[in-house]
Amino acid sequence: MEMQGRRREVVVSSLQFACSDDISTNVAAAERFVSLSLSLTINLSHLPPPCNFHVLVREAHAKGANIVLIQELFEGYYFCQAQREDFFQRAKPYKNHPTIARMQKLAKELGVVIPVSFFEEANAAHYNSIAIIDADGTDLGIYRKSHIPDGPGYQEKFYFNPGDTGFKVFQTKFAKIGVAICWDQWFPEAARAMVLQGAEVLFYPTAIGSEPQDQGLDSRDHWRRVMQGHAGSNVVPLVASNRIGKEIIETEHGPSQITFYGTSFIAGPTGEIVAEADDKSEAVLVAQFDLEMIKSKRQSWGVFRDRRPDLYKVLLTMDGNI
Repeated sequence: MEMQGRRREVVVSSLQFACSDDISTNVAAAERFVSLSLSLTINLSHLPPPCNFHVLVREAHAKGANIVLIQELFEGYYFCQAQREDFFQRAKPYKNHPTIARMQKLAKELGVVIPVSFFEEANAAHYNSIAIIDADGTDLGIYRKSHIPDGPGYQEKFYFNPGDTGFKVFQTKFAKIGVAICWDQWFPEAARAMVLQGAEVLFYPTAIGSEPQDQGLDSRDHWRRVMQGHAGSNVVPLVASNRIGKEIIETEHGPSQITFYGTSFIAGPTGEIVAEADDKSEAVLVAQFDLEMIKSKRQSWGVFRDRRPDLYKVLLTMDGNI
């Protein structure tokens, strides 16, 4: 009876907003608690109001959040629409990274956990990375994005080396969390690897929207269903954060445009949507979960008990031939 009464609750949050393309303006203005109003139209010549991620983190905290997810590469535009040498100047070393340092102060002040996405320069290598900041401001380490896409509008292979950290789980004050990044979310192996290592909640910061080569292609429902499947197949909650707004980047072939479709969401342990945003509005989503109850469900459901890793060697191949 005592075990049945145990509860271990966590409140998770997903942020959704549009971005300008000036890091210093974004951070400084957000720290001055500027208006929450954000423009949805972005181009290189007319900057919208800045990303107010500090304000949004505070709003999430005010709603009771313990862990707050900010979208992928939130310091500015999603620059990977173009292959431009000058965009490598956006990368900074992990050590003494100014945005990470500021978010450490914010995490400590509010007592919340914040994964911080950034463009990492590591000597001659470059990574799409995320630092996990615990509720006391401690930097728990980084994960480097494993799967790197390469297609029209999403030309990340030009900028990022494949991550070398492997899939990781971080013990935070409130829960063991697994954090992967955008394109990683399409691979069920990544989610399973993190939960096998003890992840109690999965987090996916994202930058995804329209396809420059085909404006009629809309992947938002596909995007969400895949991650709902990760939550349901692993019996864990899942938090996804995506940006909104139209961003235009000059390329060698002229301007490229992506309209990011937002629709950030939080899924429960059977894949059910418990909180969701629309495709145009700034949003602060929150949801509460009892991790002890979910742990019991995960154990009793048998999806980890009945695994047969001895039969999965084909997953180590590219062509299915062992």
